[in-house]
Amino acid sequence: MRSVTRRLKAWLAAFLVTAAAVVVCYLYVDRPLAFFAHASLVPNRRYFDLLTRISEYLFVAAAVVFVLFGLRSLVTARWQKWQAVLLLTGVTLAVAETIKDELKFAFGRTWPETWINNNPSLIDTGVYGFNPFHGGAGYASFPSGHTTAVCAAAAVLWAAYPKLRPLWAFVVALVVIGLIGADYHFVSDIVAGGFLGASTGWLAVIVWDEAQLPKLREPK
Repeated sequence: MRSVTRRLKAWLAAFLVTAAAVVVCYLYVDRPLAFFAHASLVPNRRYFDLLTRISEYLFVAAAVVFVLFGLRSLVTARWQKWQAVLLLTGVTLAVAETIKDELKFAFGRTWPETWINNNPSLIDTGVYGFNPFHGGAGYASFPSGHTTAVCAAAAVLWAAYPKLRPLWAFVVALVVIGLIGADYHFVSDIVAGGFLGASTGWLAVIVWDEAQLPKLREPK
C-alpha cells in the first residue's frame, strides 16, 4: 500500500509540474520560439525532419514485433527478457497513441504553421490557442504525438535497461530537437507529450512486473 501511495504522489507531483510548465510555455515560450524557429531554423527543416522520423519508425517496428512474437508464441511459450521488453514497448505505444488522439481532440490546439487544408496557425494566420473538442487535423497540435511515442518507448527501455539510460535520453532529445527545429510543435505540446508517453510507459512496466493477472483460458 505504501508503494502505491508513493507512486501516486510521485505521479501527481509530476502532473502538477507538467501542467505548470505547459502554462508557462504557453504564455511566454511557445510563440517566441515558434517565430524564431520559422525564421532561423525552418530553412534547414529537412535535417530536423529526419530526427522526428525516429518516432514514426517506432510504430512500424512495434507492429512487426507484435506479429513476429505473436506467431512465435504459437510455437513456444519460452520468452527471453529482450523479447518481453519489445512486446511491452509495442503495446505501450499502441495505448499511448490512442490516448494521445483523444487528448488532441479534447484540447483542439492549432499548429505553429499551416500544414494541411489551409489550417489556421500562428505563423500563417496569426491564430494561437485551444479550441476544445473542435476536431479536425488543423486542431491537433497538443499534445505532441511524436514526443508521446518516443517517451513511451523510452520509459519502458529506461526501466528494463537502466545502464543504457543515457542512450534513451539522447534519442528523446533528438526527436525534441527535430520537432522544435522544424517548427512542427510548440514547446508546451512537447512537454505534455513527454509526460503522457512517460506516464504510459511507466504504468505499463508496473503492470507487467507486479500484476498477477488471471488466466483467460483454463489449462487442458
